[in-house]
Amino acid sequence: MNTTTIIMIALAVILTVAAYFRGGVHLAGLKLGAKTIWDNLLLLLASFAVAGLARVLIPKGLISQWLGAQAGFKGILLGCIAGGIVPGSPYSVFPIIASIYEAGASIGTIVGFITAWSLWSVSRLPLELSIIGPKVTLARVLSTLIFPPIAGLIAHLFFTKI
Repeated sequence: MNTTTIIMIALAVILTVAAYFRGGVHLAGLKLGAKTIWDNLLLLLASFAVAGLARVLIPKGLISQWLGAQAGFKGILLGCIAGGIVPGSPYSVFPIIASIYEAGASIGTIVGFITAWSLWSVSRLPLELSIIGPKVTLARVLSTLIFPPIAGLIAHLFFTKI
C-alpha cells in the first residue's frame, strides 16, 4: 500500500467520523461515494484494460523510438499532439499515460502530453465554442499553443536524468 492510499483511507475515516458526529450524515455521504464508483466503474475498467493492452500490444522499442528521450523534441511534439486529441476524463486518460510512460516514453513527452490534454483538448472545443463563443475560444487556443511543448522541453531538460 502506497502513501497516497494510506492518506486517502485516513481522510475517508476522518470524514466519516466527522459526518457521523454532524448529525449522522455519514451514510448519505458513503452512499454518494458508492454511486460515484458505480457511475464510473465501467469507464475505469475500460481505461485500465486499454492501458494494459496498449502495454502488451505496442512494442517497447517503438514507444522508446518515437516517444523516448532519444526522440527529443519530435517525441515531445508527438506527445503534445496525442494529448490534444485524446478525449476523456482523468480517470480514463491517466492510466493510459502511465502505461505509455512505463513502456519507455520520456518524461518530457509525458509532461507535454498531459499539458496538451489539459489545454488543447479538441473534444472540448465544440462545447466551448457553443457556450463561450468563437472569439474567446480562439484567444484561449492561440494563447496556450506554446505551453505544452515548452512544458515538455523543461521537463526533458531538467528531469531526464532523475
